Amino acid sequence: MLNDASCFKQVYIVTGYTDLRSEIDQLFLSKQDQFESIDSKLQLVFSMKRKPLRQSRKYDENELVKQRSPKVKGKRSLVLADLLNVEISHKMTEEELIWEFGDNGWYQLKDEIYNRYRFTPAKIEIKEYHAGRYRSKKDNHFKKADHPAYLIRNSLVSTSLLAGILNEKHVNAVPLYRQEQEFARYGLEISRRETAYWTILCTERYLSLIYDCMHKKLYEYHVLQADETPVRVTKENGTEGSKHFIWVYRTRKMYEDRPSILYDYQPSRNLSHQKKFLKDFRGICVTDGYQVYHTLEEEREDLTIAGCWAHSRCYSHETLKVLAKAKRNDLLACLALKQIQVIYREEKKFAEESAVKRLKHRWVIITPMVDAYFA
Repeated sequence: MLNDASCFKQVYIVTGYTDLRSEIDQLFLSKQDQFESIDSKLQLVFSMKRKPLRQSRKYDENELVKQRSPKVKGKRSLVLADLLNVEISHKMTEEELIWEFGDNGWYQLKDEIYNRYRFTPAKIEIKEYHAGRYRSKKDNHFKKADHPAYLIRNSLVSTSLLAGILNEKHVNAVPLYRQEQEFARYGLEISRRETAYWTILCTERYLSLIYDCMHKKLYEYHVLQADETPVRVTKENGTEGSKHFIWVYRTRKMYEDRPSILYDYQPSRNLSHQKKFLKDFRGICVTDGYQVYHTLEEEREDLTIAGCWAHSRCYSHETLKVLAKAKRNDLLACLALKQIQVIYREEKKFAEESAVKRLKHRWVIITPMVDAYFA
C-alpha cells in the first residue's frame, strides 16, 4: 500500500476521535528516501534498450515454401454417389418474376445446386398382419393364407427389431439396459428382460445354424489360427466373479476369400474344449505356445501345431526389457529379435500379392531365414 501512497503528498486517516495524520507523515518521510532510490533504479531498467528474445528470421525470396497439397476435386461427389438422392426444387412464381423483372423481362438460368445431409432418427411402427382363413362348406376343410413366419410365437419382436438390438449390443457396445432407456424415449415399454430373452432364444434357434455351417466350413482350410482370452463373468450358475474363457478360431490371410472367424465360449481352459472343436480338423493350427495345444498334437497324427511369430518376438522383447542396454547385444534374444525383424521386412514386401506369389517368395527367401533362426 505504501507504493500506492507515494503518489500523494499527504495521507490522512481519521478514525473516531483519534487523529493519525502526524504519525502517517513521519512514516512517509522516513520511507521517502527508499522510495526515491527504488524509483531511480526502475527508471534505469526501463530506459535500457532491451534485446529481442528471439531474432526474427530473414527469409530468402528464392527459398521454397512448402505449400498445402491441392484439394482433390470430385471427392464429395464420390461420397454422395451411393446415397439416396431426394431432389427438392425451389422456384419463383410467375407473379414474383413479373414483380422483379417486369413482363417477359427474364430468362431461366441453370439452377444453383447444393447438397445437405438429412438424418432420420429411428422410427417405430406397428405392422398389423391380417392372414385370411378359409373353411370348406362341405367337409370343414380349413386353409390359411401364406404369411411371413414369426420369430417367436405370440411375441411382438420382428426381424428388424431383433437385428437392431443385436447390432447395438455387439457392434456398438450398447448394453441392454441403455437400449431399454432408448426404447422408453420412443414411448415403448420393452424391458431388458425381454430383449435378453429374445437375443438368447433367437441366437440358439437361428444363428446357431449359421455357426454350425461356418464351423464345418472351417475344416476345409489347411491352416487355422487359435487363441484364447479370459473374461470375467459377473454371475453364472450361482458363482459371482468367476473367470471364463473365449476361444477364437480363424482362417489365415493366405486365403483370398473372406476370413472365417468363430468364437467359442467355455468355462475353463482345459484340453477337452480344443479336442471337441478341432475334432474333424486336419492341418496346421498356429497358436501362442500354450501346452494344451501340444498335448492335443501328441494325441493326433493329422494335426500339426505351429508357433506364432508375434508371440516369439514378444518373448524375446520382454527378455531384453529387463536388462541393461550394455548387456543386450550379447544375448541370444537380441539376435533372435533382429532375425524376426528381417523376416517381417521380407514378408511385408509381398503382403499384397496373390497367395501363389507369396508362397513362392517364402520358399525362396523366407525359408532359409527361418532355418537360420532355428539353427
